[in-house]
Amino acid sequence: MKKIDTADAVGQVLCHDITEIVPGKFKGRAFKKGHIIREEDVEKLLSLGKDHIYIFEITEDELHENDAAHILGNIGRGENVSLSTEIKEGKINFYSDAEGLLKIDREHLFKLNMLGEISFATLPENIPVKRGEMVAGARVIPLIIKKRKMEMAQGISPEKIIDILPFKKMKVGVVSTGNEIYYNRIVDKFGPVVRRKVEEYGCQVVEQIIVPDDMEKIAEAGRKLLEKGAEMLVFTGGMSVDPDDLTPTAIMEMGGDLVGYGSPVLPGSMFLLSYIGDLPVMGLPGCVMYSKKTVFDLVLPRILAGEKLTAEDIAAYGHGGLCQSCDECRYPNCSFGK
Repeated sequence: MKKIDTADAVGQVLCHDITEIVPGKFKGRAFKKGHIIREEDVEKLLSLGKDHIYIFEITEDELHENDAAHILGNIGRGENVSLSTEIKEGKINFYSDAEGLLKIDREHLFKLNMLGEISFATLPENIPVKRGEMVAGARVIPLIIKKRKMEMAQGISPEKIIDILPFKKMKVGVVSTGNEIYYNRIVDKFGPVVRRKVEEYGCQVVEQIIVPDDMEKIAEAGRKLLEKGAEMLVFTGGMSVDPDDLTPTAIMEMGGDLVGYGSPVLPGSMFLLSYIGDLPVMGLPGCVMYSKKTVFDLVLPRILAGEKLTAEDIAAYGHGGLCQSCDECRYPNCSFGK
C-alpha cells in the first residue's frame, strides 16, 4: 500500500470508492473505483477528509473488495434471487425475483460471518417478500482480502444462502361452524376474513360451507370440499376447549396426521394443524377474526410456499410468537414470528 498526499495525487487511479456523507440528506459514492484524479477533484477530496490517497498494490494472493463481493454474490444467490447490477463501495445486494417465502440457510450464514472480515446480513427467514424487494446485502470489511479467506467462504456449503420459494395459488375450502351462524342468529364475520387473507396470495375459495355444532356435519362438509377440488381446508369456529366446541374432534375424525392442537403464538394459541396426505387442514382460533395478525398469518405463507410443517416448526414460534398488537400494524417489519 502506497500513501500519497492528495495534493500530489493528480493522475493517480483510485483503487476504491470514496464515500460522501451529508447527515440527514445523503450517503453515497463521491468517487468511483477506477476514477483518475483530476486537478478539480483535489479540493473535493480534501473536504471529505482525504488528506492522503492510498494506492494498493494487490498481490497474487489478494482480492479487491469488489471482486470479493462478486464471490459473496455467488455464495448467496439461490433460487429466484437476483443481484444488484452494480457493486458500490464493495457491497452487493440481493433481491427477490418472485412473490414468495424467504428462506435463509442460517447455519451456514452464521459460519460465513464467523470467518471474520465478512459482513453478510439478511431479512429474517420465513417472511413473505415481494418481487424486487431487497432481502440481503453482503461485503467484505477490508478493501483488500486474502484469496484464502474467500476460498474458505466458498467451501462452507455447497448450497446457497438465500432462496425464495414462490407461492402456489391454491384452491381453499372453508368450513364455518356454530349454531349461531347456521341458524342466522348472527352474521358470519369469520369467512370474509379468511377469504381476504388467502386472496391476498392469489388463492381461490372454492366454497364456504356453514354447518351447526355437529361433529358429523363438520367432517362431512370437509369431505365435500375435498371432492370439489380443495387443496387446503380451513375450519373456523368451535376451536376452544368447551364441551360444545367440536371442530378439533371433527377434523381428527377426517383422518390424516395431526401435527398439533395448540401453538406458542399469541394471538393464536388455539390453532390446529393437520395433514391429509400432503393436503393441509387448519383449525383457526377466534382471534383470526378480529386481530390484525395471528398464527394464521405466520403459517399460511409457509404452506403456500410448499412447506410441510412439523410440530418442531410450530414450537419454534414460541421465540418471537408474541404479537405486540401495535396500533399501526407493520408486519412483517416487526418482531412477530421471528
